[in-house]
Amino acid sequence: MNRNLPNNIEFIQKRIEEELYFFDDMKREASKVMVGQDNLWDRLLIALISGGHILLEGLPGLAKTLAIKTMAKTIDAKFSRIQFTPDLLPADVVGTMVYNPGKNEFYTRKGPIFANLVLADEINRAPAKVQSALLEAMQERQVTIGHDTYSLGNPFMVLATQNPIEQEGTYPLPEAQTDRFMMKVKVGYPNRADEKLIIQKNLSGEIDQDINAVATTHQVLSARNILQGLYMDQKIEHYILDVIESTRYPAQFNLSEIIPYIQYGGSPRASIYLAQASKCHALLNKRAYVIPEDVRAISYDVLRHRIGLSFEAEAENISVDDIITTILNKIQVP
Repeated sequence: MNRNLPNNIEFIQKRIEEELYFFDDMKREASKVMVGQDNLWDRLLIALISGGHILLEGLPGLAKTLAIKTMAKTIDAKFSRIQFTPDLLPADVVGTMVYNPGKNEFYTRKGPIFANLVLADEINRAPAKVQSALLEAMQERQVTIGHDTYSLGNPFMVLATQNPIEQEGTYPLPEAQTDRFMMKVKVGYPNRADEKLIIQKNLSGEIDQDINAVATTHQVLSARNILQGLYMDQKIEHYILDVIESTRYPAQFNLSEIIPYIQYGGSPRASIYLAQASKCHALLNKRAYVIPEDVRAISYDVLRHRIGLSFEAEAENISVDDIITTILNKIQVP
């Protein structure tokens, strides 16, 4: 191990090896019903451990909902699913005050937001009123019903999905809300070998729907405590700042070629979440310290929804991922 690392690194490394074995147990349970999609599972685990929210974008049938439900089962957490539709009301999400004529009084009926893992399915199909109700829950970890404010559970995570193709009758998420998602993950088709295995398992009935709880929410919170102790060198911090600032001021980093394509860059939340996600990526790899590869591996998911593209980029078919690739190739790695 590098002699320049702090003395407590060995202690953190020992805790990782002794306490975080349940990462592998969770993945093994998930493999009973999921084939492939390792990147999706890892990103969900990063969001869970770091306490962030995650936005999944992909076509129907790619195991997005299945992955989220499976994760809730593996940690014995309370799970709820909200199907977002144009006629959805804020009360359908957070709850409402209900009148009891027998007692001549109102009482609070809590909504599905009161869970550990909340699936907001097709989140962009609900209007602004519903989005604002969800926004308070995501940011403040609390909801207001009537005159009372209620704290949400811990851990609490919103996992939202949206279809990238079918945009008719949808409401684009405001930048203030998308910025509160730690990551935006693109879920793609499985490869040929995985899809063949999916067919075989479904036709033969080999899929085991009995998912066991191999961890607890207490262990998740303990993992967050370990995460805080992970070592991040100042050189890595400066590298993260360079990546984020290059989305705001490309010319200062000799990236003049992307100036016409960027309308706005990452906010300070981008810096915070990139640092947190990088530490969690190191944790998943059983390391007590962060390396540049952790930052590079997670940058696409953290920055994908935080860089606004200009009309020129859309006209020339330049994607956000193309911009991020250019930045990562140009910024000097410590």
